[in-house]
Amino acid sequence: MKYVTSRIDWSKRPDYIRERHYVETAWADGAVTDLEACWLAPDPASTSGVSVRVIGYSGSADAVLTAILLPGMPTRPSWPMVNGWE
Repeated sequence: MKYVTSRIDWSKRPDYIRERHYVETAWADGAVTDLEACWLAPDPASTSGVSVRVIGYSGSADAVLTAILLPGMPTRPSWPMVNGWE
């Protein structure tokens, strides 16, 4: 099942994800929109129990990436990305 029906919101931690894990925004967007991506909701490592883990292939990175998202809601249609790594 695919959950994202809107856009990924990179406003929270793009610099951290880029500097710490060397993941570019376009790469993670590709992994999240991969038609064969694996969605784990909730993320099994989530301490809050609300984050979602997406593992998908990014063609622009030529790698499988993991993205951690907070789910969108009717009042916030975008999905904030809070972490990501290869």
